[in-house]
Amino acid sequence: MQPLTVDDLLPLEEYVDRRREFFDSHRRYVDRYRRVRIGPRLTLVFENRQTLWFRVQEILRIARLSEPGDVQQELNLYNRLLPSRDLLQAALLIDLGDEARQVKEMAHWRDIQGEHLHLVVGDDWFPAILVTCRPEDRCAGTAHWIQFHVEPPGRKKLADFARPAFFRFNNGVYQHQGPALSEEFRQSLVDDLDRSENDQPTRKTG
Repeated sequence: MQPLTVDDLLPLEEYVDRRREFFDSHRRYVDRYRRVRIGPRLTLVFENRQTLWFRVQEILRIARLSEPGDVQQELNLYNRLLPSRDLLQAALLIDLGDEARQVKEMAHWRDIQGEHLHLVVGDDWFPAILVTCRPEDRCAGTAHWIQFHVEPPGRKKLADFARPAFFRFNNGVYQHQGPALSEEFRQSLVDDLDRSENDQPTRKTG
């Protein structure tokens, strides 16, 4: 998937003036195509070029960044979150509930592993890869970065809407299966993989 560039972004003043419009549009898009809950505590939000655009614009607004060099530095960081060849990227968010129980609740999540989470498509399943796996990441808390490796045969199955597809999490304490993924949601993930495949440079032979 092609990375975002400075030319893709709106000037800070124009974005701020239209922020409510963009926020409402972004929320509708994410709810329909990019966000799925797994039981009462976990939410997956998948990133692509559209979601990343809003994320970067918000960072620039909050930090009041407008110098091209500073903007490019942020883009270099956040473009790493785009899906790539055979790879979906998502944030895994943990809702700990009320503050009085957060310390106890957090103990259940300190040993979270990628293999606790699967994308299930028919009789196939794809384990997650936990990117934020350092001790300091685990201590920090409630947001992790997740990847799913889905090669072309798996992508074809994901695009076959006759096969049921859902996310499942089981760490021995929290055991939940998410709802069946809608055709629109699945197509959005397939589009991520298709665009990333098409963006690969053609290999020269001979």
